[in-house]
Amino acid sequence: MSLRGDLRAWGCAVLLVLLVSPAPARATSCTTQAELPATDRNALVAAGGRLALAVVQQDTNSLQTALLPAVAQEWEGIRAVVESSAPLMKGGQAQLRSLYLLDASTLAGPADSQFFCSNASGAMTVTITMRALPPGRYAVVLADAAGATLAGQMGFILAWDKTGPAPGWKMGGLTVRQGVLEGHDGVWWWVRARELSKANMPWAAWFSYEAARSLLVPVDFLSSPNLEKLGAEQSQIKGSPQDAFPYTLVDGPRTWKIQAVRLDPTLRQADLGVSYESTGVTDPAAQRTEAVAVLSALVKAQPGLRENFHGLWAYVVRDGKPVPVMEVPMAQIP
Repeated sequence: MSLRGDLRAWGCAVLLVLLVSPAPARATSCTTQAELPATDRNALVAAGGRLALAVVQQDTNSLQTALLPAVAQEWEGIRAVVESSAPLMKGGQAQLRSLYLLDASTLAGPADSQFFCSNASGAMTVTITMRALPPGRYAVVLADAAGATLAGQMGFILAWDKTGPAPGWKMGGLTVRQGVLEGHDGVWWWVRARELSKANMPWAAWFSYEAARSLLVPVDFLSSPNLEKLGAEQSQIKGSPQDAFPYTLVDGPRTWKIQAVRLDPTLRQADLGVSYESTGVTDPAAQRTEAVAVLSALVKAQPGLRENFHGLWAYVVRDGKPVPVMEVPMAQIP
């Protein structure tokens, strides 16, 4: 098992003992909250509630106690994630959103696994996808910091731990994200994306869909009919950035090559991150001048971005990795 995190992406990290897979090979069973036996439901509500409360209250001692032994060595990283999430939790009350019990106990060994979590009527199915999942029983718990200004939302992966004197549910993974950007939730951004698509602003529409997806659910390994509908709408945008990269921009005598653009709410604002190839300048002042030139060329080519997002992050690609240079509000980009 391994643990992964990206402290920069949301100001808090996805820390998972189970990794996401785009194409799982094996299905197991899932039980939704409403269909759970009372004993299982009560145990998961209690465990999930304690964890969500601990994150909201920044109670790292309780979280460390609840950590799955297999990831104990990652505690310092997890604590940093929890502490960085404090602004997302401020003013909020822990509230559980949904529970899913995942049964992978029949696996012969670690395997890519997909769980189909349907309600009693079968009218709605949530799909949870994991990679290299060891045999065992797991649960996914989604929770919110209800009433928090930034609408913090949490996703936990729990694993049933048989070891020790008191077997029980332990925390194997944690995701924390904000639930609003620029004061608007995921539904607002979804509606806005549709409007921008109709107004022929394909790049602005595309990244508004990205904002909606991130704000609607705190984890990336869960799919629902609504999210599938969102993805289908997004994929139909003509002239979107989906297949644009590397994106070449001619700027007078210079030509800039942009490797990627993505949603980047590092500062908890509706920013986009722009990764580009530098001309090789190393002086900090020259790097900033170059970054502004690249960002200016981009918003001139895609004016819808200026009108609909707070600012742009500039990242120089070095040795195949994006290195941050600066964040520039749209009003300061010429």
